[in-house]
Amino acid sequence: MRAHLVLVHGSRLSSAQWAPQVPLLRDHVDLTLVDLPGHGERVHEPFTLDRCVEVIGAAVGAVPAGTPAVVVGHSLGGYAAMAYAAARPDTLDGLVLAGASAVPTGPGAAVYRGVAALTDRLGAERMTRVNDRVLHRLYPAERIDPVIAGGYYFAPTAAAWREVMARCRPSMLEHVRCPVLLLNGRFDQLRIGARAYLRACPSAREEIVRRAGHLSGLDQPEAFADALLRFARTVVDSAPGA
Repeated sequence: MRAHLVLVHGSRLSSAQWAPQVPLLRDHVDLTLVDLPGHGERVHEPFTLDRCVEVIGAAVGAVPAGTPAVVVGHSLGGYAAMAYAAARPDTLDGLVLAGASAVPTGPGAAVYRGVAALTDRLGAERMTRVNDRVLHRLYPAERIDPVIAGGYYFAPTAAAWREVMARCRPSMLEHVRCPVLLLNGRFDQLRIGARAYLRACPSAREEIVRRAGHLSGLDQPEAFADALLRFARTVVDSAPGA
């Protein structure tokens, strides 16, 4: 039996964010990559968490019966996955929240406000140049060019993080009973609230990707993929009839 992973990208990117992971994962698990509202193929849809739940739900609903379904969300996609798990906990066999362990209230919310404010201030054209320059400095072209090819999506940023700040809390995981993995880069500022999520969700555990920051799947693709595969195996092994 193979698990089926539904991969949900982070803010300002698209499903192309997962390009470095796909060749590392596809021989071991089945994959569905989704674009969030306002991003990628859904660029013309307004971003709301409710619509994110519908989009993720359609992907999970398409997983063949009897196949363990695992939703994997990074950053904004992690909070969208959290909203989905809170709304439809009985449809999931596993949940991975990557780079989405900050509690977006109080001082922690400054990170989200800062990203949105910077995006609005610089504008899409300048932000594209900045992103291209930074990403090419951080990563080899063969790793990052397929991600960049998916485009940047700045317009939904402010609305998306407003919704996250207004609605996303550790308590959203209180009724989630499937295994939950908090997968965080060692140097990721968004892992600061991990303990709160672990307290809220008894089925959750945290794993740290060494030598990685917020974009741990780009910083350490192999280690990130290995963590997903190990988690997927535990989900399969715990599935009924395994």
